Amino acid sequence: GKKEKGPTPEEAIQKLKETEKILIKKQEFLEQKIQQELQTAKKHGIKNKRAALQALRRKKRLEQQLAQTDGTLSTLEFQREAIENATTNAEVLRTMELAAQGMKKAYQDMDIDKVDELMADITEQQEVAQQISDAISRPVGFGDVVDEDELLEELEGLGQEELAQDLLTVGDKEEEPPIELPSVPSPHLPAGP
Repeated sequence: GKKEKGPTPEEAIQKLKETEKILIKKQEFLEQKIQQELQTAKKHGIKNKRAALQALRRKKRLEQQLAQTDGTLSTLEFQREAIENATTNAEVLRTMELAAQGMKKAYQDMDIDKVDELMADITEQQEVAQQISDAISRPVGFGDVVDEDELLEELEGLGQEELAQDLLTVGDKEEEPPIELPSVPSPHLPAGP
């Protein structure tokens, strides 16, 4: 046979909330009746023992009904919370599934071999770029190729020549008079106008 379609989670939650409201009103009514029976028992007290005992019996029955109502209400609240949690979990699961599909689609044209190949190409191109930079930055003589050792030799020769010249002229120099420097001004400056 054909299965009957049950209520949606939202419909079940709504029905549970409506029933909870009814039970809360019943609780309030029972609590009020319990207080009335207690007042009746106190009013009759020892003077009318039979009426007082009947009021206390009714109070006990009402307290039992209240306890049952409390238990039923707790069960309904638990059911409603369980359905709400299940609904939330189902929504979270659907969202996670969509995220997984989105990620799969983002990576559909990629595989690790392609990524490795791309990274190798990038590394190779960086090495080529570095070689080009090095080549461009090297000084170019444009035909003026000079031997570094030859230049150092010439510099050393000049140094020897200058030293020899200094040694020959040591005796010929006249004693120069000391240079006279002006006196140092006073640290106290005159006050301004």
